[in-house]
Amino acid sequence: MRLLSMPASPYSAKARMAAVLCDIGVEKVAVDTGAEPEELTSANPLGKIPVLILDDGTALYDSRVICEYLDRTFGNPIVPQGDAEWREAKRLEATADGVLDAAILVLYEGRFRPEEKHHAPWTDRQWRKALRGLAILEAEIGEVPARPTIGHLSVAALTSWLDLRFAGKWEAAHPRLRQWNADFFAAFPALDAVKPRL
Repeated sequence: MRLLSMPASPYSAKARMAAVLCDIGVEKVAVDTGAEPEELTSANPLGKIPVLILDDGTALYDSRVICEYLDRTFGNPIVPQGDAEWREAKRLEATADGVLDAAILVLYEGRFRPEEKHHAPWTDRQWRKALRGLAILEAEIGEVPARPTIGHLSVAALTSWLDLRFAGKWEAAHPRLRQWNADFFAAFPALDAVKPRL
């Protein structure tokens, strides 16, 4: 299988971490989404990453779909099957992904729009969403688990990406979450090797 992704992408990192925990080797192929290469757009018409190309040529896209596929195919190592555990894991995942969605919009406003066209009320609103989600994660993250779930992978991808893109803008108000990130990757060095990085 081949994973079209970028090293810094948090969604790609979540898929990479899921592959590690599912004990699946995937060929990692770096693609530049801005260039809209044929390799990417023919696999995912939306031109977004990550995309998992299966051995039969089928393309799966969206990190949630890819992670669910890996989990279902390789024995449910990351999505708990009990009701309470499933709810907890999926809630963490939804919160972390929601924070990412909002923070990426803030990043893209600065990256892709001319400064004179930046709309501060809109970016401020997105950042408020991100901060509310981070506050929930700060309160609920708990200890580093012996067996990470999809929720933990999502939080780990988020916090590592925030370190890359929003250093100095999130950590002080979320010390538990910041420490959890460090402890998580210390406990799982194989996941540290595939987290978001420049």
